[in-house]
Amino acid sequence: MQRNIYIIPLFISFIISSLTSCNSKKHKSDIEITFTPDTLNVGYTYWWPESGPFIGQCGEEFALAFLGSVTNIENPSDIAGPLYTSQEGIIQIENVFKIKDLGDNKYTNQNYFKSDCFNGLDLVVGDKVLVICYDYDDNFSVPGNKSILKVSGLEDPIVQSIKKYIDKDLNPIKIRKDIDSWKKYDLDENLNQIIKCKQENLHSLE
Repeated sequence: MQRNIYIIPLFISFIISSLTSCNSKKHKSDIEITFTPDTLNVGYTYWWPESGPFIGQCGEEFALAFLGSVTNIENPSDIAGPLYTSQEGIIQIENVFKIKDLGDNKYTNQNYFKSDCFNGLDLVVGDKVLVICYDYDDNFSVPGNKSILKVSGLEDPIVQSIKKYIDKDLNPIKIRKDIDSWKKYDLDENLNQIIKCKQENLHSLE
């Protein structure tokens, strides 16, 4: 009888532990990072016609997607000449959602992001931002102002939408209920476009 007294609590503990483990299962967008104090320098592909998370007719794979906090913004500069107004800024990376292996130029857990694409973003030090980077010539790039979006934090609707989009292998149909959240950033039509493309591709396979 005494032996059963010990077995029952152990069995209950095992069940609770199993349930907790299942509930805390990591998603693709929950990437654990041990940051280094280094800085990732990212080029500004200012000539791209689109920016943001939903570009092209059918969308493009992200090279890097993360949430961070603005730590520094320099004054605008004419160093880029007539091409664009350069304004450097630094973001401390806090949560990484997507990493694409770019070979020799892969992301190596840098804690800081730096680029000169901050002109016109209306950001200040301390702002939380969602950042979407692509790859250009096997390097990270940021194509414009809609690729750095001011958000409230990790629980912001568009951050959660991006995480779901990544978790569902960049299938835009899975986040069509989030279109109203993207309207605030004038990205609802972009999302609609890639949803339409995905649906057409699925129909062509039937």
